[in-house]
Amino acid sequence: MNDASKGRRFGRPAVATIAALGLAGMLAGGALAQSPLPVEEGTFRMGTEPWIGYGPWWIAAEKELFAANGVDATVTNFDTDDEINAALVSGQIDGANIATHTALRLASEGTPLTIVLLLDQSNAADAIIVSSAIGSVADLAGKQVAYEEGTTSDILLRYALAQNGLTIDDIVKVPVPAGDAAIAVATGQVDAAVTYEPYITTALGENADLRLLYTAGERPGLIGDVFTVRTDYLADHPGQIQALLRAWGDAVGFYDMNQTEGQAIMETAVGAEVGSLTTAFAGVDLYDLEEAHALMTGGEYGGTIADVKEIALAAGIMANDVDETALIDLSWIEAVAP
Repeated sequence: MNDASKGRRFGRPAVATIAALGLAGMLAGGALAQSPLPVEEGTFRMGTEPWIGYGPWWIAAEKELFAANGVDATVTNFDTDDEINAALVSGQIDGANIATHTALRLASEGTPLTIVLLLDQSNAADAIIVSSAIGSVADLAGKQVAYEEGTTSDILLRYALAQNGLTIDDIVKVPVPAGDAAIAVATGQVDAAVTYEPYITTALGENADLRLLYTAGERPGLIGDVFTVRTDYLADHPGQIQALLRAWGDAVGFYDMNQTEGQAIMETAVGAEVGSLTTAFAGVDLYDLEEAHALMTGGEYGGTIADVKEIALAAGIMANDVDETALIDLSWIEAVAP
């Protein structure tokens, strides 16, 4: 089924480990033939989290798009930011798909990483969920709010509070993982929760009294994700990285033309019922290589990452400053963008 007319939207899914190994299946007109660099031998170890914005990697595995671009890759899903961050810092994985503020924080702590691709922007897929008793963000003062500290939820909450004359100290913090935050608000254990898809959809479905109070769409670009690679790995595997970016582009292209099948691939991969994450897919803008190139080279992302850094520093999520412009290497997207 061709779904190209629907536009491109995603939303944040569950867990599993995907392996795409081998060099078989060159696609007609595939990106490998266009690559100016040979692809090095060896397997790229990639980390993700349960976030539908990273969905094209699952499509790339299912449709053998890694192999079609001549690269071996394993994609491992981690349950929390702490787990994937530790794996990246220790070198257990070669690259990771992480939020912009996470990349900034890890770099500020000395992790040698480079941003090579802008992946997505969350709109309604990251949000503050409340009961009908909470009428505004200002009403959160003195209320229990469940959220995962140091994550995109933390960034969104602090930004929303600041925009309404409050600080994190004005609420009663309930630090829990994002999935548990959704459960807590759905069962009435807390007054509000900050979480992301598909947990948002689940919570709203379990408790009809809940609603979205504030979403990431209030500040476009505030919650976004990037593909980062350890800088030491980049130096020795430039062909692999170019091939991976082309595989991403091919996967997004496949989704553009086959949304129904693409969504089913991701839902099946995470153990969800096919068709159950329709609302979640609507919450995120996913970037193809051309769009990522325009945003990364045109200045939009540069302004956004500077804003995110300011919020993270003020919130204490980052203890040290870092030159965000030095963290982004545009040569990778420039080499592969149409």
